[in-house]
Amino acid sequence: MSFLLRPLALAATFFSFTMTISQAQTPPTPALPDPATTSVGAMGWMQGFPPTVDKQIVFENPMSGAFPRNRWTFSHVRELGPTANVWRGSGAGSALVTAPRELDGIAFKSMSGEDLNFGQMLTRTYTDGVLVLHKGRVVYEKYFGALTPERPHLAMSVTKSFVGTLAAISVAEGKLDPAAPVVQYLPEMKDTAYGDATVRQVMDMTIGVKYSENYADPKAEVFDYARAGGMLPPGPNYAGPRTFYDFLKTLQKEGANGDGFAYKTVNAEVLAWIVARVNKQSLPELLSEKIWRRIGAEQDAYFMVDRIGTASGGGGLNTTLRDLARFGEAMRNGGRANGQQAIPAAAVADITRGGDPAKFAKAGYALLPGWSYRDMWWITNNEHGAYMARGIHGQSIYVDPKAEMVIVRYAAHPIAANAGNDPLTLPAFHAVAKALMAP
Repeated sequence: MSFLLRPLALAATFFSFTMTISQAQTPPTPALPDPATTSVGAMGWMQGFPPTVDKQIVFENPMSGAFPRNRWTFSHVRELGPTANVWRGSGAGSALVTAPRELDGIAFKSMSGEDLNFGQMLTRTYTDGVLVLHKGRVVYEKYFGALTPERPHLAMSVTKSFVGTLAAISVAEGKLDPAAPVVQYLPEMKDTAYGDATVRQVMDMTIGVKYSENYADPKAEVFDYARAGGMLPPGPNYAGPRTFYDFLKTLQKEGANGDGFAYKTVNAEVLAWIVARVNKQSLPELLSEKIWRRIGAEQDAYFMVDRIGTASGGGGLNTTLRDLARFGEAMRNGGRANGQQAIPAAAVADITRGGDPAKFAKAGYALLPGWSYRDMWWITNNEHGAYMARGIHGQSIYVDPKAEMVIVRYAAHPIAANAGNDPLTLPAFHAVAKALMAP
């Protein structure tokens, strides 16, 4: 991940630490850096007025986005690159009632059979902040490193689930037909992989598109995407696309649309383009109107943007942990929040019904057997009906309807792929759910 990016904190979103492993594989057990000695406090990043040169995190330093610097950058994105605001509205934030419980000691077995507890999991997975809601009350809330209650954190691909929710809202409002061809809304995509695709196939990521996020391959399309979005310097001889929109129009087919699930960030960018166009609003404006103002958010959120101000729908949203929890709680309650039907119940129902597990299985996610994918949400299909928004380096919204529980977590794990987190976080979340359900 030794690349110079703009904005800086997005570095780890697309260019992962050298220990990155494929989500579709069972992870090895690499020797991870010590969480304590690589913390923001221990490293002394950006301390002092000014910080000493060796502790500065600046745009010009090619390693500024690399671990462990990202333990600071993920909570300071707006200071390092252009962004677009998501207004919370003029009213007061909705109340979060607290009913603290001691959860650190809740025991579980990791996927490898190791005996751990919830508190150990938080440390071992480089948690920046975690909040647990049970029956709408905050039972647990902790912050580590650079993150504080009022400070937004980079959500990574949790962003995709917001975009998927906005698409489901557009469907519920009659503005978007999921069975319609993509080109009905984006005629510009006629000669691309999306030329014969439906909106539903984009929403569920069953697009056969030639696009690789293999960071070990310098020719992977993810690097072209990053250059076009202004997240990687183009170089003196670069003659390619310079916006997200222009890059998306270059994407070609690889396989058939609709055959199987294939997780690719460009699908979220195409869907973000669709929902912006059908609503005649930018993504930040749309999120503000349809979700952020309705759930009683405390703080504005913001998106990272490309050279012409287009928000990244694939991984550019930044929110506070508490507002992320409000969104998760709205989803758990069928779209109700802040005393109103904030999100159409039909939109939430469409998400929670899940996708086709057989199509999901084709992607080979060894750690997620039986899961599915719908509207850019990950559906566990477990006995609690839990579902998730997931982002690399450990970002998550975990909604457990049966346990009446929501867990939101921000993190800066040195391994980008969720396969670095899942063996500990998924069993830990389920263990907390069962503990909260106990009489």
